[in-house]
Amino acid sequence: MKMTFCNLFVAALAGGLIPHGAALAQSAGCAMSRDAGGRQVFNCPGGVKVTAEAGASFRLADRNGDGSPDSASLSRKAILVDVDASQHAGGFQVVTPQAIAAVRGTQWAVDVAAGKTSVLVVRGSVAVRRPAGEPVVLSPGEGVDVGRGTEPLVVRRWPAARVSALLARLGQ
Repeated sequence: MKMTFCNLFVAALAGGLIPHGAALAQSAGCAMSRDAGGRQVFNCPGGVKVTAEAGASFRLADRNGDGSPDSASLSRKAILVDVDASQHAGGFQVVTPQAIAAVRGTQWAVDVAAGKTSVLVVRGSVAVRRPAGEPVVLSPGEGVDVGRGTEPLVVRRWPAARVSALLARLGQ
């Protein structure tokens, strides 16, 4: 049965029935909808909501098996993560090719493009680091751009235009 489902999924993907790069909720209980801008919105148990820009390539995971996602792997475009700490036990992290952004409860956006990861905090605080580096902590309105290099990460208050542009892509 499992092999049959896998074969059907591959056939649907190859046949164009499932768009290339489409995000799939890997966590039991997530309800996916699309907004007017073509963004995917995942409402998950445990106070987790993930909004994905149209064409974003990411995967949700429930590493501790509690029925609520606790991480996302993002490889293209942007997602907005909203974690309600009063409902979600433990943390949540977004892993990209360049960075790991982790929190307990907050709202933040992560964007992957042109060999870099950009992280913006809307509410709360987020620790961001390279896979083998020291973290920096971002507060609301602050962001960091993480490239492939090893130079220290620099936290900056993002200009209103940059914040607005990213959040508009995410329906905010």
